[in-house]
Amino acid sequence: MMKAIVVTDQNAGLAGMKLVELPEPSAAINDVVIQVYAASITGDELSWPSTWTDRAGHDRTPSVPGHELAGVVTALGYGTTGLSVGQRVFGLQDWYRNGSLAEYIAIEARNLAPLPDEVDFNEGNALVMPGLTAWQALFDHGQLQAGQSVLVHGAAGIVGSMAVQLAREAGAQVIGTGRATHRELALGFGANEFIDLDKDTLENIEKVDLVIDVLGGDIAKRSLGVIRAGGKLVTVAGPLEAQADGVAVIDFVVEADRTQLIEIAERFHEGRLKTNTGRIVTIDEAIATYNSVDRVKGKTIVRVCQ
Repeated sequence: MMKAIVVTDQNAGLAGMKLVELPEPSAAINDVVIQVYAASITGDELSWPSTWTDRAGHDRTPSVPGHELAGVVTALGYGTTGLSVGQRVFGLQDWYRNGSLAEYIAIEARNLAPLPDEVDFNEGNALVMPGLTAWQALFDHGQLQAGQSVLVHGAAGIVGSMAVQLAREAGAQVIGTGRATHRELALGFGANEFIDLDKDTLENIEKVDLVIDVLGGDIAKRSLGVIRAGGKLVTVAGPLEAQADGVAVIDFVVEADRTQLIEIAERFHEGRLKTNTGRIVTIDEAIATYNSVDRVKGKTIVRVCQ
């Protein structure tokens, strides 16, 4: 048996989390079993249908939340290649499978990448979702090129700070947005300029080639007006019910990608990329931490196995 955090009530949100014991998972074809050393959840994943039902729409609770992980391979399923028992790895779990807030997780090998020995498990975990989301928004969907300009909303946030760094390294001019208290942090991550969304006028900036949006709503709609013809708005906040002539609007869901994870880990190891990590807690402390009224900057990391 293993320790795991589960959810059973969609209406209860984070308050419905419970620490229980579950049977350890086994490795199916092309799977590996990972002893989880570091895990975390994404802020709104308890609102996703995949947390509660399988792909056929059937209830799959109690489900284990958390899709980001770093740990060590303990078992290989039939046909699994590319990884070995004892190897350090990090990656992104399928949305419809039990997640990483557990001592062990069964996951498709293709969703994992080797974690360099020089990168600890906490930092490896903190690279996964923010790194993949920022990378895919900028380069897969935004097709950012050197010399272009990009507006990054939430530039001091977990995903936004990663997007700022990757865009700057790619040779882009980066404008970050957020609240006034986020200015120095956003500039510290590499933004060339900063827009205070509570005070500054977004529409007064020079038009940009690309907007990376994590906020949605009115801010995303207003952002359409600051994109030059032929530009793009890429969002992870869901479909945008607005359009602008000559501007492509793309919403996407992040996907696991081994090659991208390797690139991201290499940049971190070389000091070209920083994580935005906040509190680090044990699995026994995780539920209370996630339900705390205290706001903590950065990503909360759960140390599952010590």
